[in-house]
Amino acid sequence: MNSTDFPDFIPVLTIDGPSGSGKGTISRLVAQRLSWHYLDSGALYRAVGVAAGWADIDLADPAALVRCTFDTNIDFIEDDVSRELRIIVNGLDATDELRTETSGAAASAIAAIPEVRAALKDRQRAFRRAPGLVADGRDMGTVIFPDAPHKVFLTASADERAERRYKQLKDKGVSVTLDGLLREILARDARDAQRVVAPLRPADDAVRIDTTGLGIDEVVERVLALLPAR
Repeated sequence: MNSTDFPDFIPVLTIDGPSGSGKGTISRLVAQRLSWHYLDSGALYRAVGVAAGWADIDLADPAALVRCTFDTNIDFIEDDVSRELRIIVNGLDATDELRTETSGAAASAIAAIPEVRAALKDRQRAFRRAPGLVADGRDMGTVIFPDAPHKVFLTASADERAERRYKQLKDKGVSVTLDGLLREILARDARDAQRVVAPLRPADDAVRIDTTGLGIDEVVERVLALLPAR
């Protein structure tokens, strides 16, 4: 027998937080430093949203979205050179489309549907494989991996999160406004915090890190410092 026979024994580091808190970037870098697997849980919801859009499914139709969730094939492939994570939805590379604000808004709406969250729960837990997992999302430490021995909740001011997102999208050639992004972030914060199922909140045993004004490397080191000596 080995650790894969007892997945509960495989260590998990959960990194939760609101949009723009830096959890995606930090989680990927920490996973690389630890040589652990990485779960971008938000990409799963965005992938379902993209698949629903491709199929012209109304986001106000929960039953159709649940069927879409079960029917959507989602694969994660790491580029051998750039080490960038590519998301394949129903056989098509949807990585760039998943990063749009439209995709984020659809994901937030879909994530509020309890049946969709339930349908994706096992998919997320299947990422728990040896030697360990870094799981990035909004309910990783509270719902998906409540037994995780290491939990972090990242946050930052809404203004800084909007500025980060603005720079990221402008660098990709996407036309956006800072004011528009700030409104979208505040609206998404409200939706995520007020939803009935798995609202966005820190786990009781999570370590909170405010990333406002901090560089990426400093946040990565703070997170790694929370783990036992390797």
